[in-house]
Amino acid sequence: MSGWDEGAIYYSDQAQSLGGDSGDPGSNTAAATRHSALQKFKEFIRSFETQKNVFSYRESLLHNPKYLLVDIEDLDAFDADLVAKLRNSPADYLPLFENAAGQVLANLKTKVPGNEGQLEERVPEDVQILLTSKEDPASMRRLGAQCISKLVKVAGITIAASRVKAKATYVIVMCKNCKNVQRVPCRPGLGGAIVPRSCNHIPQPGEEPCPLDPWVVVPDKSKYVDQQTLKLQENPEDVPTGELPRNILLSVDRHLVQTIVPGTRLTIMGIYSIYQASNSSTSHKGAVAVRQPYIRVVGIEEANDANSRGPASFTQEEIEEFKKFAAEPDVYTSICSKIAPSIFGHEDVKKAVACLMFGGSRKNLPDGVKLRGDINVLLLGDPSTAKSQFLKFVEKTAPIAVYTSGKGSSAAGLTASVIRDSSSREFYLEGGAMVLADGGVVCIDEFDKMRSEDRVAIHEAMEQQTISIAKAGITTVLNSRTSVLAAANPPSGRYDDLKTAQDNIDLQTTILSRFDLIFIVKDIRMYSQDKIIASHIIKVHASAGAALGDNRVVSKEENWLKRYIQYCRTECHPRLSEPASKKLQDNYVKIRQDMRQQANETGEAAAIPITVRQLEAIVRLSEALAKMKLCHVATEDNVKEAIRLFTVSTMDAAKSGINQQVNLTAEMANEIKQAETEIRRRVGIGNHISERKLIDELTRMGMNESIVRRALIIMHQRDEVEYKRERRLILRKA
Repeated sequence: MSGWDEGAIYYSDQAQSLGGDSGDPGSNTAAATRHSALQKFKEFIRSFETQKNVFSYRESLLHNPKYLLVDIEDLDAFDADLVAKLRNSPADYLPLFENAAGQVLANLKTKVPGNEGQLEERVPEDVQILLTSKEDPASMRRLGAQCISKLVKVAGITIAASRVKAKATYVIVMCKNCKNVQRVPCRPGLGGAIVPRSCNHIPQPGEEPCPLDPWVVVPDKSKYVDQQTLKLQENPEDVPTGELPRNILLSVDRHLVQTIVPGTRLTIMGIYSIYQASNSSTSHKGAVAVRQPYIRVVGIEEANDANSRGPASFTQEEIEEFKKFAAEPDVYTSICSKIAPSIFGHEDVKKAVACLMFGGSRKNLPDGVKLRGDINVLLLGDPSTAKSQFLKFVEKTAPIAVYTSGKGSSAAGLTASVIRDSSSREFYLEGGAMVLADGGVVCIDEFDKMRSEDRVAIHEAMEQQTISIAKAGITTVLNSRTSVLAAANPPSGRYDDLKTAQDNIDLQTTILSRFDLIFIVKDIRMYSQDKIIASHIIKVHASAGAALGDNRVVSKEENWLKRYIQYCRTECHPRLSEPASKKLQDNYVKIRQDMRQQANETGEAAAIPITVRQLEAIVRLSEALAKMKLCHVATEDNVKEAIRLFTVSTMDAAKSGINQQVNLTAEMANEIKQAETEIRRRVGIGNHISERKLIDELTRMGMNESIVRRALIIMHQRDEVEYKRERRLILRKA
């Protein structure tokens, strides 16, 4: 033993199995702490009780052997030391936790007979550990170098999701020279594998030694997991004023892949890590030390369940409560009272908005034709009649909703745009507002300010409920099963009673017939009503500060309505009953007859056409009214209320404005005649003049503007003049 103290170092490599670096002076202690941590994790999964004798983690492992959802608070209650370790070096301790879960699962299951007939333990399976916690999420702007490799929690909205890639967990490499095979583990997340430079095969005499870098990857023998990258952008309400929202890259793997759709609000737990960006700009090429941050996700919570696209899960108590509520006699009025409670009046608009959020039922006919079940509503009227407030309320309350404004949205932004991927140079589709709100509501404000070519893009989405695209070699059809709630002002800004309905509405018939209900919201000056409205608004302003304490209650109420709407939409698909269909048929024929009679009397068609689409609209309204009561058959009462709503909205709008039947006094008729003569003198046959200019000239002569307009309307009905260029020019005909 003389050579024992020669200064060589002897070490045993038992610590290698637990991943301790044996080069470390304290490697044995590290291995020991890891081993004890593994035992503690196993102990936690086996024996943590939420109540007496309820072992929640053991149970959930047996029910769902693929992954285990662990609450950090529970782990903290079990052993606070473990949590501190998990927070500071999650990359080291999470694999241990998953290892422990796999071993516990193997122990819990029955043993299997081995080759020689004895019972053997099962091979430990892979279990993914997902962490959740109740702590508040940190801001994305706070994440800095001090957080690297620590556990962080951030909240935001996903804006993009990549395709699923396969990520190797370990790679098998083979030496080109001696066919020696080695297994190289890969770092999790976006990290790669570190392959050794040289082969450790000792050449025999006469063999040529292996060269440097002899390894070739054998992809078939390597082991892979699914991986996907997401982009998370901070919530709009957290962005400081005047700044752009930040975003950060997330990497999710295994069972979290493809659970998230862009547009979802998330709160994630993850490990803040760094990676070397391959396509980083040339300025950073030489900077080896500069890395891009990303978060490796180890737990996802969707912010509110009502927003998620997945099948909604309702507890038994909730379902009981919903059924009890639906059985009350005045369920319709109580739902309408919950809609936009801060807006005074507008009862029928509230009822229509309620119908829009519940929706009718979609029908698929045997020959493959789909009939839409969504209800579209247009609010048209004076400024400051709470139109945008309705839209904002629906955006908050509907389970899925997108809010856009007319001028700020183009055809591509509403439907879908084709974008070129920066790294792979290939085209891909990005859905716009109508596609993102599939299964929900699109609120479009300032509908009349949209360019008409952009408005055409909505036609197909509103009736056929699909969006067809043929751009840049991509030909496809996207679903957009959405309801549209639009708000618009009349062309002159205010609703003018001296003009016909057509002048006031000024949207094309093609788009008007696609709206089921068209409300004309007027600002009527009435002393008694103004007084009530004023007191209501002052009360809202005065009690706003005091209500901060009860805003929990309000949001709970909103959330309850959201859940109820979602429950009704998933559970209930009503159909019309026999007597109801009969009644509807008779009414439709009668409405058509009245419209024909009116057209004959006035000599011009109504501004809002009454077509078969309007009949379908009443059917959908009846179904929505039945759906509110969770009733599977739409009765005669539902049809009656639907026809009433239709009459007060669309029919009223169709009959609104000035008609021939305005009782003209003799002097008025005289003035109109004078105006007509003047117009004929100004405009020769076949010539045209701008309407504005003509009216200005005649008013300078001392004529009343409304009289001139009325004279023009009468001449138009006699077909003496014709409007051109969106009613800006007047052309006189023979």
